[in-house]
Amino acid sequence: MKRIINTGDAPEAIGAYSQATTANGLLFSAGQIALTPEGEFLGDEPVAVQTRQCLENLKAILENEGLSTQHVVKTTVYLDDIDDFDAMNEAYAEYFDDNPPARSALEVGSLPKGAAVEIEVIATTE
Repeated sequence: MKRIINTGDAPEAIGAYSQATTANGLLFSAGQIALTPEGEFLGDEPVAVQTRQCLENLKAILENEGLSTQHVVKTTVYLDDIDDFDAMNEAYAEYFDDNPPARSALEVGSLPKGAAVEIEVIATTE
């Protein structure tokens, strides 16, 4: 059975979606952009700062379920400019330096609010 995840330690969903859901031993997050839990958008910050905020949001969602980044099995990173890959990757590595998950990274036409990066995760709840 699907269960909805909601924590005040990450930005609240601003549409018809949940911060995350769990089902069959997996957690599926919504994509996170550089919004603080209070709703401040860090869109003027460099991609490394935006990446860290995305990952802090995801970390808060995971921790709400008693999980950590070590439970993440797959990430998807959306960049509005693939030339930002190296800066994103350097910040990303701070969160996944040991036994990193599988990852896809791709350039997209645009992201919500004009963000430079959006990240989503799939994690095991076991």
